Amino acid sequence: MDQSPPRSSSVTVADVARKAGVSKATAARVLGGYGTVSDHVRDAVTAAARSLNYQPNELARSMTTGRSGTIGVVVGDIENPFFSLAMRGITDVARQTGFTVILINSGEDADAEKSAIRTLLAKRVDGLIVSPAKESDADHLREAARSGRPLVLLDRGSETLDIDTVIADDRHAAENITRRFIALGHRRIAYLTACDTPDHRFRAPTDINTGSVRRRIEGFLDVCQKAGLERMEDWVHVGAVTPEHTYRIATVMLKSSRRPTAVIASDSVIGLEVFKVCRELGLTIPTDLSLVSFHDADWTSVTTPPVTVVRQPVYGLGEAAAKLLVERLNGNSAEATRVVLKTEIVERASVATAPA
Repeated sequence: MDQSPPRSSSVTVADVARKAGVSKATAARVLGGYGTVSDHVRDAVTAAARSLNYQPNELARSMTTGRSGTIGVVVGDIENPFFSLAMRGITDVARQTGFTVILINSGEDADAEKSAIRTLLAKRVDGLIVSPAKESDADHLREAARSGRPLVLLDRGSETLDIDTVIADDRHAAENITRRFIALGHRRIAYLTACDTPDHRFRAPTDINTGSVRRRIEGFLDVCQKAGLERMEDWVHVGAVTPEHTYRIATVMLKSSRRPTAVIASDSVIGLEVFKVCRELGLTIPTDLSLVSFHDADWTSVTTPPVTVVRQPVYGLGEAAAKLLVERLNGNSAEATRVVLKTEIVERASVATAPA
């Protein structure tokens, strides 16, 4: 007679309870991770479940506990190394605390973000972590928060939402970079970002819907103004949404008769394209152009020259967001928390005095 354990799909809580010699209710508490049992009983039930190759029925468990055991995450661009590393921080915390993660990429599109949140709520995720595409379009985030599921904003906060938020000290970093450039004699300093406007022209920080980038540009412009540099808004270039767009913007900019002597790239994808265009045009970094990029991507340390970067606590952002969310899921009802993590400028060899 075949004595192999039943197929996992047919093994029930009752089967596990019978083998462990406990009641079905006790086995359900152990397998569902709720309630209190002795260590001896927990070990017996766990051993029985393992020997029978028991797999939990997630739908049934969620109906019993009111929890799905899942966290929904919506980010702007998963191909961007920034979000990939932040996701690692989120998933590590989720795994340690018994949650799985459902990830949806919005493509930095507000409508796609709204659809993603609706989908995740319909799947009954226990909580949400969202990196908003547009701070000015936040009604769907308010609705999500009112749904009763905890919500944490990642990297991009909102002044109008009383919601747990984890961001980096972006403005301070941009101010420090700009001061460094000005001290080295640079006056034509460009800032490149993927954020865009309807006519692809920048006029004021209020044009920028992404909070982290807006704070950087505010810091950049404030330092320039205090140093007596005028019309620096003209040196902010928007619309670098893809490598192809960035290539075109950087090529026009660096071929100009008034090309910048220094560039701040708002992320490492943009920084890489600027680096490539410099090579193609025969410009030398840092003799002809100084370059600093936000995010310490792997490539920045292996180029010739290696690129000075703003090292953001990207893993820490994801980790902190997930920890905040889990605390809420575990009953923390305190007022909304705003966590600001420090950045660090990593000096390499892509910055020099302005060319004469």
